[in-house]
Amino acid sequence: MKAAIYPGHGKPVFIADVPDPEPGPDDVVIKVARCGVCGTDLSMTKGEAWDYGAGSRLGHEYAGEITAIGKNVAGLRIGEKIAAVPSLSCGHCEACAHGNPVLCRNGGSAMAGFAEYARLPASAAIKLPATLSFADGALIEPLAVSLYGVRQSGIQPGDRVLVLGGGTVALYAIYWARRLGAGRIVAMSRSARRKDLSLRMGADAFIPYSDGEIGEVKEALGGAPHIVYECVGSEGMLSKAVMHAGLYGKIISLGFCTHADPVMPAMAAYKCVTIQFLVGYTMRDFLYIAEQMDKGHTDPKAIITGEAPLADLPAVFEKLRGPNNETKMHIRP
Repeated sequence: MKAAIYPGHGKPVFIADVPDPEPGPDDVVIKVARCGVCGTDLSMTKGEAWDYGAGSRLGHEYAGEITAIGKNVAGLRIGEKIAAVPSLSCGHCEACAHGNPVLCRNGGSAMAGFAEYARLPASAAIKLPATLSFADGALIEPLAVSLYGVRQSGIQPGDRVLVLGGGTVALYAIYWARRLGAGRIVAMSRSARRKDLSLRMGADAFIPYSDGEIGEVKEALGGAPHIVYECVGSEGMLSKAVMHAGLYGKIISLGFCTHADPVMPAMAAYKCVTIQFLVGYTMRDFLYIAEQMDKGHTDPKAIITGEAPLADLPAVFEKLRGPNNETKMHIRP
């Protein structure tokens, strides 16, 4: 079969012929139908300190159809549609006790969605309801990232919310903040390119960065934000979040910045701001999304702006590294 391989050291991803996967006794094999390109895929293949490593298989936002089942697998059948949980859990460590498989250091990975077929443990296969498409299934992982962040923030009904960023995590943070009871929501980004999507996901207003942005945000929200979701992951964004947060406000960092991002402690302390850094999700998040995805106020698939075949993945990576108008690209093996 064909699969994407990252050779390491910032060298371009390429498509190679690799052996077809065979299921172990507790595994399923799926024919991959959709896999989303994540910003992490781009940042972790640049050859910097945070890197997937030589010979890595890629793709963690994927869904497909079961084509083979191991002898011990129960509750799944050939032909069923599933979404994959790409981070596996050992079930015995502290991270697993908290329910977050992304933090587990022993469970391994099922990151293999940029391929024609993928093998994964049956325990990491989330059955999709008949109402959901493969495109829906490939969005469950990024939806789970934002749901986890919004849940962990302890959002309360009526909270004033500011979301920094216009990418997938930011758009889905807006989506979940609206569904989980936020009052007014402001989306903020460097350009108005994502304005329409931000409003569609549930924001009440969109404000580009500017010298007067603090006052504009307060006016749009009716006061300073109770919660700021930082979803950019670039230097300077934590300081921006601190500047906007209200007294005793919360800042939730979901941007996963891999470079130093200084914050002036005195500025944060003078507001008694709480800053929480988060990554990952729980199995409960995946299951909830699969059950509830078609019951929201808007269609999460609205963020999908392009599709491409697996053979074009290297070119897609290069395109997304430069100026572009894409929000979420899906690869169709």
